[in-house]
Amino acid sequence: MLALGKRRNDKANETAGTGMKPGRGVARLNRRPVWREAGFLAHLPVWTGTAGALGFLGATVLYGMMLGGYTQAATDALTAEAGFSIKAIQLSGQRETTEFEILEELEIPNGSSLLTFDAAAARQRLQRNPWVRDVSVQKFYPGTLKVSLSERVPYALWQRGKIVSIIDRDGTVITDEVKERYANLPLVVGHGAQKEAPQILAELDGVPELRSRVRALVLIAERRWNLVLENNITVRLPEDGVDEALRYLVRLDQEKGLLSRDITAVDLRLKDRIVVRLAKDAKLNRGGDQSGVAVSRKGADT
Repeated sequence: MLALGKRRNDKANETAGTGMKPGRGVARLNRRPVWREAGFLAHLPVWTGTAGALGFLGATVLYGMMLGGYTQAATDALTAEAGFSIKAIQLSGQRETTEFEILEELEIPNGSSLLTFDAAAARQRLQRNPWVRDVSVQKFYPGTLKVSLSERVPYALWQRGKIVSIIDRDGTVITDEVKERYANLPLVVGHGAQKEAPQILAELDGVPELRSRVRALVLIAERRWNLVLENNITVRLPEDGVDEALRYLVRLDQEKGLLSRDITAVDLRLKDRIVVRLAKDAKLNRGGDQSGVAVSRKGADT
């Protein structure tokens, strides 16, 4: 390596000392690297560094807003200025649910943006209302929100103890607040009565002459029903063959006026006879302390 270095120095001195004309050797010695421009990348504006710094600063501020919970408000303000604020809310399907209750669950402050509004979360909040069976919340741009409700239909009143509730056909409790306009709904009483009500009420639909006189339906031991009529007569129905027993009772009342007599109960649980419990005054008039009179279903006089 040392020799290579000396030889190079000798050639350089020799060239300089002998007066040789500059040739390839000289050119090779004087050659220096030349930097070329790399197209448009070389022509950066003088303010590029400032813009980058500002962008980084903006990203930092945005991140801080996200951590501080200010992003929603800022986004709402920006998109509202762009024309995406919620300007109209269309409601449909509500009868028992008030507009105030719906708006309260939507949670839409002034200046809210339709872009950032969470329709799924609003739907979940609305479904917490016991009157609401189903609901859809739709966004129509640029600024309309549409809320369509499907409410539960009051079917009957369900009493257990001192508590009376409005229920739908499925037995779901809607509310314990019974308004006057629902006071004439069928009243079912007892544990489990809310689930069994549709079946017994369907049976009564087949005898409208009797159903209009029923004041309450009491489920006994979750197995069978007692009917309490408007004149306080109790009709004890069997577990099976309810439709047949009801038709027989109607026919007996039409032919004999049974349900207009001085009685307190009619027992239809036996297939071959009915048992009629007399009222207190009727017992005294008969001159005995009879608790009831058995009547054959074959048509014996009552």
